[in-house]
Amino acid sequence: MAKANILLVDDEKLIRWSLSECLKGDGYDVTAVETGREATLFLENDSHDLVLLDYKLPDTNGLELLERFRRDFPDTAVVMITSHSSVDHAVDAMRAGAVDYVAKPFRNEDILLRVERVLETNRLRSRVDRLHQDETRRFGLKNVVGKSDAFEKVLRIVERVLQSNTADATILIQGESGTGKDVLAKALHFEGRRSAGAFLNITCTALPEDLLESELFGHEKGAFTDARTLKKGLVELAEGGSVFLDEIGDMSLHLQSKLLRFLEEKTFRRVGGSKDIHVDVRVIAATNKDLKSLVKEKMFREDLYFRLKVIPIHIPPLRDRKEDIPKLVEHFVQAFNRDLRKNVRGVTASLLKRLEEYHWPGNIRELKNTIERAMILGVGDEIDADDLPIDLLDEPVRLTPDTNRMLTLDRKGIHLETLERNLVQQALDLTHGNQTRAGKYLGLNRDQIRYRVEKFGLNLHRDPDEQSDGE
Repeated sequence: MAKANILLVDDEKLIRWSLSECLKGDGYDVTAVETGREATLFLENDSHDLVLLDYKLPDTNGLELLERFRRDFPDTAVVMITSHSSVDHAVDAMRAGAVDYVAKPFRNEDILLRVERVLETNRLRSRVDRLHQDETRRFGLKNVVGKSDAFEKVLRIVERVLQSNTADATILIQGESGTGKDVLAKALHFEGRRSAGAFLNITCTALPEDLLESELFGHEKGAFTDARTLKKGLVELAEGGSVFLDEIGDMSLHLQSKLLRFLEEKTFRRVGGSKDIHVDVRVIAATNKDLKSLVKEKMFREDLYFRLKVIPIHIPPLRDRKEDIPKLVEHFVQAFNRDLRKNVRGVTASLLKRLEEYHWPGNIRELKNTIERAMILGVGDEIDADDLPIDLLDEPVRLTPDTNRMLTLDRKGIHLETLERNLVQQALDLTHGNQTRAGKYLGLNRDQIRYRVEKFGLNLHRDPDEQSDGE
């Protein structure tokens, strides 16, 4: 198989013959023609990886032909052949889109070296383009699934962001854990004008404050004990792309001030550095916390809050968009069919009803993990109740007619803590004292349930055979 297809365009017969033999001897498939018209016909009828184009041709100017080739055949690289004295011609050719030029007279070894270098560059560029296309498919908007009214509002904001000239505007994504904030952040990057740049993310709770600052902004050699070499931070490495700051609500006040300066001036200093460094990146931040409340509690800077929410996006929890569950289930089944090499058709109608009744405290992440588990352990071509975790098999809480309406206060009033205590105790009774599952009935996590157990002195009534609640 030939290393590449090359079209040689030169009006000198001897050069066509000698250069063709040289290239063929090195494993290339070569077509040699004399005129611009012949070259155009060959390119229209067959693809070529590279064109070696003489500047002077009997029927046209090589520069004009180059401009046409770059317009009509953008994937074909062009190397211009010029006379030794025509430096201006070479400069014009490079400005018009030639990837390189060679001056006559030339040595065959020089031609082979330039050809190999150009083709290798093209191969690398093609590989990068394919990787970029793959990333866009994996992380693009098609992975942001939903059709409910609540989620349509999110999609409308995203579409406006992508259609407008807002590649620099900071975006703040808020929502409960597991709602897909990271998925939305990636879609905003890979579908936007910065998609050719890097998407780098960091979780603000993953590192201590001093290490987080170094990860974000880098450090100079000798900035601290273990700083043996200079290190570039994420904001510097993401030049031209996006930085995703997850769990921004947990960032320390000290680091918040440095982030604010960076957002306002697009400059920063590495840890231990004295030089301002300017970068062009977009910041996308996300949190599951109520930043407005944190601002009131003096735990989050108000100026940073307003600087982050240039474009605010709130993702609703799955319990408020249950119309999206069938579409999400279909999406995850298709994805895991590819990953697990299975051919599952979907879920049974009875199970889909159960999935829609469940309150999903872990949101979309919990639904995704549930489908993945079912497809790994299941053996049929449809997912049924037997393939699901025990939590999802519990009977859903049924409200009595008296409680299936909003509580209204009368003149006697109501003791709120007594009501709360009663509800938590009912949830514990239903789950035989399993605090994690009890919390799911009430939309609370295990720590929140444990706090109320201690606060109200509740009885767990754990069965001796009940599995430990240490999950």
